[in-house]
Amino acid sequence: MRKELVKKSRFLSMVLRHKPEKINLDMDSCGWVCVNQLLKAAKLDIDTLKEIVETNEKKRFSFSEDGKKIRANQGHSISIDLGLKPATPPNTLFHGTARKSVDSIMESGLQKKGRQHVHLSRDKETAIKVGQRHGKPVVLVVDAEEMARNGHQFFVSDNGVWLTDKVPKEFINISWDQPMSCPVGHTIGKDFETRNDCFTGMCSFVMHQKCKEMKGIE
Repeated sequence: MRKELVKKSRFLSMVLRHKPEKINLDMDSCGWVCVNQLLKAAKLDIDTLKEIVETNEKKRFSFSEDGKKIRANQGHSISIDLGLKPATPPNTLFHGTARKSVDSIMESGLQKKGRQHVHLSRDKETAIKVGQRHGKPVVLVVDAEEMARNGHQFFVSDNGVWLTDKVPKEFINISWDQPMSCPVGHTIGKDFETRNDCFTGMCSFVMHQKCKEMKGIE
């Protein structure tokens, strides 16, 4: 996407996902708005809008089949029905986050918070990019196969984002593709032979009792 369109794309995300009332858009129950109304309200021309839709890296927007309507593919904080049907997920999905958020996630699981769903990625590379938006990235590995076996439903949006209502903590692990150091200075692969020696790899984020004992901390 051309640099000058990035700001416009972010604005479209805001009004089509969260605040259609900001520019007085009439959005239906499925998230669609009239293209002509959007063009006038957002002060865009049709060629620019088409370029944003076509070149957006995450494919956030879609036109209706007749081209007269547009909507965001996922990520809404307002209640809409995307018309998605339950789908069988791959065995493993990924979620990108920042290190500062890992403690709470490993304690409470992944929650949708203000959005309609928890968003999951098919590959680590996408998850890393998502995590980088929030700080130093960490990739969480979700056992989607086991979740589905336990009755959790999954959906996939038109732009390939996997969606679910929540991810309980027992289905989450951390991807360890690079050395990590814990709050007391231990490094996986140096102070510990395996990540399992240090709270199943969580030493990077949680002061594990073994690390406390080694450091003489109560």
